[in-house]
Amino acid sequence: MSAHVKATPLVAPGHTRPVTHLSFSPIQDDGSYLIVSSCKDGNPMLREWTGDWIGTFLGHKGAVWSTKLSPDAARAATGSADFTAKIWDTYSGDPLHSFPHNHIVRSVALSPSSSHLLTGGQEKKVRIFDLGRPDAEPNFLSETGGLSHEGMVKSVVWVGDHTGVTAGEDGLVKWWDLRTRTLTTSLTFPGPVTSMELSPQTQRLVVTSGKTVAFIPALLPNGSTTHSLTLPYSPSSASIHPIMQDRFVTGNSGDEWVRVHGMDGEEREVLKGHHGPVHCVEFSPDGEMYASGSEDGTIRLWQTTPGKTYGLWQGQTNGGYE
Repeated sequence: MSAHVKATPLVAPGHTRPVTHLSFSPIQDDGSYLIVSSCKDGNPMLREWTGDWIGTFLGHKGAVWSTKLSPDAARAATGSADFTAKIWDTYSGDPLHSFPHNHIVRSVALSPSSSHLLTGGQEKKVRIFDLGRPDAEPNFLSETGGLSHEGMVKSVVWVGDHTGVTAGEDGLVKWWDLRTRTLTTSLTFPGPVTSMELSPQTQRLVVTSGKTVAFIPALLPNGSTTHSLTLPYSPSSASIHPIMQDRFVTGNSGDEWVRVHGMDGEEREVLKGHHGPVHCVEFSPDGEMYASGSEDGTIRLWQTTPGKTYGLWQGQTNGGYE
C-alpha cells in the first residue's frame, strides 16, 4: 500500500489585502481555463489555470467582493465597495462600462450569452442590466416593487437562460423568472446565508448558512431533493467536486484550514498552508484542483489527487513551491 502523499499547494501571490472571492471560467476550446480573484485591495486579478498571473483589472476605488467570467472568458464582471459594478475586456484589461449603485455591490453574475448582468448587495436590491444598452436604466427583481431581500444580498447567480437565484442575510434563497422579474419559489434557512455558488457541471447550488452546507438543484423543480449537512464548524464557502460529486471542499473564517469532506459530511482531509482565515474556495471545472483564498492575501491551488502530474506540479519534486 502506497504512503499517503501530502498535499502541498501552489501559492499565487500578488494581492495586498484579504482575498474575498474566487471563480473559475468554464473549460475553453483549447482545454485550458482561467481563474479570477476578488480582493479588498480593489484590484481583481486574472490567472491561467496554472496559477500564472495574466493581468490585473485597474479602476475600482474600493474593495472588490465578486468577480465572474463569461462562458467564453472574454468578459469579466466585478462588484465593488465603491458602489459600482464593472464589465471588463479580459484580453486588453480595459473597463467597458461601469454601472453605478447606491451602496456596496457584493455579488455579480453574467447571463450565459453575456448579454445581461445581475447584481446584488448592501441595498437589498437585485438589478438586471442590459449590456447591449449599458446606459439604460436597470430593471429590478422585486415581489412588491421594492426590495428583493430583507437583508444584504450576499450572492446572485444566473441559471440557464431565464432564471436568477439570489441569497441574502435574511436567510432566504429566492428563484426569479428573469423575463417577468417575478419570484417563483424560495427556500428559508434558519440563519443568514454566508455564501452561494453555482456548480455548473452538477447543476446544483452550494449554499452555506451557519454550520449548514446545502446542495440544491439549481432550477429547484417541484419535488426535487435538497441534500443538507450540519458540520462541526461554520463554513465560509463550499464547493462540490464537479465530476465525481463525491466530496466537497470548505473554507472557514474561524481558522486557517481548508477541509475536504465526503458527501456524508465525514472529514477526509485538513489542509494547512494559509496564514489567515479562509474566505473562499472553488473547484476547477475539470475537478483536478481547487483554489482557496484567504485573509493572508494569497490564493493557494491544491491538487485533488496529490502527486499527480498536472499543470505546474509537473516536474515539482516537492509537490509545490512557495
